[in-house]
Amino acid sequence: MSLNFHFVTEYSDWDDKTLERIAHRVANVTNESIDLPENANVAVLLCDDAKIQSLNKKFRGNPHPTNILSWPNKNLVADMPGQKPKLASDPDLGNIAIAYQLCFAEADSAHIALNDYLAHLLVHGTLHLLGYDHIEDTDAVIMETIEIDILAKLGISDPYTVGGQRR
Repeated sequence: MSLNFHFVTEYSDWDDKTLERIAHRVANVTNESIDLPENANVAVLLCDDAKIQSLNKKFRGNPHPTNILSWPNKNLVADMPGQKPKLASDPDLGNIAIAYQLCFAEADSAHIALNDYLAHLLVHGTLHLLGYDHIEDTDAVIMETIEIDILAKLGISDPYTVGGQRR
């Protein structure tokens, strides 16, 4: 099984080569960690805050920028909170958009390397495409446990714990 990220860059401050390296590492570890359809694909829009703000308003009714948005091609969300999502069969998982300025600012304020933060967002967004969510506490535990496991395999610290305290 393989996971492939396909990037469309709309904002020139993004470093495409670095992101491709990050995505390759994320894809390899994610392949080993969760069930994916054969030749799974994720399209990633690399944009600025203005673009993601527009998308957030259009699709979620929220007029503010956000770090990441995701649009799954299939609804794989579990029927009941606390259950794992349905398995994906369609290799085209969906689309993700990531905003440069907000990601840079959030990584900086959290004292996290930007590359580590972007790896986390790619994992997080991909899990959303696969039906994972964090609205309900029981679902958040499932999703965050998988994120933490994948990030640990990438050598990235638990993003949900700071100084031994859960965020």
